[in-house]
Amino acid sequence: MPSLKDLRNRITSVKATQKITSAMKLVAASKLRRAQEQAEAGRPYAERMARMLSSLAQGVEGGGPRLMAGTGKDDVHLLLVVTSDRGLCGAFNASIVREARRQIQRLLSEGKTVKLLTVGRKGRDLLRRDYSALMVQSWEDVGRRRLAFSEAQTVAERILDLFEAGEFDVASIVYNRFRSAIAQIVTVQQVIPFSIPESSQQAADADELKALYEFEPNEEEILADLLPRNLSIQVYRSLLESAASEQGARMTAMDNATRNAGDMIGRLTLTYNRTRQANITKELIEIISGAEAV
Repeated sequence: MPSLKDLRNRITSVKATQKITSAMKLVAASKLRRAQEQAEAGRPYAERMARMLSSLAQGVEGGGPRLMAGTGKDDVHLLLVVTSDRGLCGAFNASIVREARRQIQRLLSEGKTVKLLTVGRKGRDLLRRDYSALMVQSWEDVGRRRLAFSEAQTVAERILDLFEAGEFDVASIVYNRFRSAIAQIVTVQQVIPFSIPESSQQAADADELKALYEFEPNEEEILADLLPRNLSIQVYRSLLESAASEQGARMTAMDNATRNAGDMIGRLTLTYNRTRQANITKELIEIISGAEAV
């Protein structure tokens, strides 16, 4: 049985940890509000962009621009895995890496070639253990202070450069989509070639029934200009969603850690009091026994 001094030290240590986790919870809650506002503000623009591209794609004859038509092959896949730079956020990073591993193993089993881009130190470190040969480039400290669109453009331009060089045929983003502070949805989104989401297709069909549009310049020229911009927007949206998901997961994890620390302090305090009472009782018995012997 541990001594009273050991129990006191343990209680003090757990109380210090509880203060840290409680402070981290408050910081994450503060950052979550700002990140959630950014993520929710970015959704309508990205969704409207997808609807517009879907509508334009219907009027294009043939394959259209290369970003929409693709290379005509499905041999090389590029995965952009979006994680965080720091831990202590529950299963946030583990769920993303697990899905990325599943996608990699599925593609490799089908005889495809896989290349990896990572945003975030955690994803890079976890995937590099088994797939270091597939790594092309990684970014760290993205949005460390405040996430800017220019950072997403940097990532998107790198993807476009690889595509123009013929380095891959299909590109997808793996990230956590924010639903709430306790729920993040692992999402795999194909960005090259541009695929029309089902909801956007239905909305575009509804708009098409209402009116016919004439575009100047033609649809193909507009798509050639909008598709690279759409890639930057989708990358930016994934970074915003990931940032909000990270803070939500961290707030939840630190709240659970704070509660667990409180429960541990209660158990340790009960053990301390029982041990202390047992020592006092033992000393009293020794004193009484000595007095009776005299």
